[in-house]
Amino acid sequence: MSDPFLGEIQIYGFNFAPNQWAMCQGQLMPIQQNTALFSLLGTTYGGNGTSNYQLPNFNGNAACGQGLGVGLSERVLGETFGTETVTLLSTEMPAHTHGARVYNQTEATKRTGIPGTGNSLTVPQTTGPFTNTSAVNTAFAPQTIGITGASQPHPNQQPYLSLNFCIALAGAFPQRP
Repeated sequence: MSDPFLGEIQIYGFNFAPNQWAMCQGQLMPIQQNTALFSLLGTTYGGNGTSNYQLPNFNGNAACGQGLGVGLSERVLGETFGTETVTLLSTEMPAHTHGARVYNQTEATKRTGIPGTGNSLTVPQTTGPFTNTSAVNTAFAPQTIGITGASQPHPNQQPYLSLNFCIALAGAFPQRP
């Protein structure tokens, strides 16, 4: 492996940072300890900028390129965004219905308490708890199909594999073009 650039981030499959590298876990670093790295990172990832600066934090985060892609939101270096869980609101779901139809089965031999293939829910000749009318082939009453759900968040994560992101504390200082 060639010498890294100072501040270069690599992914490693082992559980420690190699010599002259640090884990990208958002830790605060004293500026005096590594002024060259501070000159590259500044306070992009945190810190007060007078006595310390912060390394990037990849714990529980996925990497994302900076900039503005076609049809995408602009992302700036050091920006964090997204969430691990999402609670969908009814305003976020497409408009739709859960209608059901009631058929008044007039033939007694076809009535059953257990639905079978080709059967449907039936009601008596008069109105019942499912409908507001005695007309045949009518929709359920609106109060028959109610609201459900507990408004609890659900996981919203892509599949992932845990690896360690490490940043070079020593190496060639990258030259600007």
